[in-house]
Amino acid sequence: MSSKSVWDTTWHCLMPVWEGGKEIVQQGLPHIQLAPTWQVLLLGDGSLTRHLQLLTGERTEVDLIDMSEIGIDSDGAPKPIQLLPVPRVRRQVWLRTASGQRLAYATSWWTANHVNEYLQNQNLPIWASLTSQRIELYRDVQGIHYGKSVALELAFGQTGAFWGRHYLFWHQGQPLTLIYEVFSPYLRKYIGPEVTFMKDSVS
Repeated sequence: MSSKSVWDTTWHCLMPVWEGGKEIVQQGLPHIQLAPTWQVLLLGDGSLTRHLQLLTGERTEVDLIDMSEIGIDSDGAPKPIQLLPVPRVRRQVWLRTASGQRLAYATSWWTANHVNEYLQNQNLPIWASLTSQRIELYRDVQGIHYGKSVALELAFGQTGAFWGRHYLFWHQGQPLTLIYEVFSPYLRKYIGPEVTFMKDSVS
């Protein structure tokens, strides 16, 4: 994270219990620490909205909750935000099923000059918006997080701690956006428990 305290952010950053960087992302965790189904979701480079749709059998929809100009502020975001030219814009959404069940929370940061070009419909998931324009992307998962958030407990209706990740989308060799996602424990209904030693340590 940047030097700005997570307590100062106006987005839902996890208060970390444990975090893993690029090396952990590449090699994965032992299955006794995090179940392989959860690792596929957290560490895979495929479309999250597509995965959620396949898991739930429902269309994945977006509730846009914030679109803010943040200028040159690092916004308490993960360090790769420094790769995005300023001024920047922050976007926050809930990812949910068509029937209304919240499955994930996501914050993304964009260069202000380009955000409207790539997100022409703010109510579409990012992947759907970009692929509809046939934009070639590389999802570069930078880190995973396990932590607490009172706001997300209330929003998900689930007890934490929660798993999250952050990654960059690259397009034509340039960073397009930085995304931070947190997953609802409701997903256990579809992919089983996390089976994590970290959860035992904070119970």
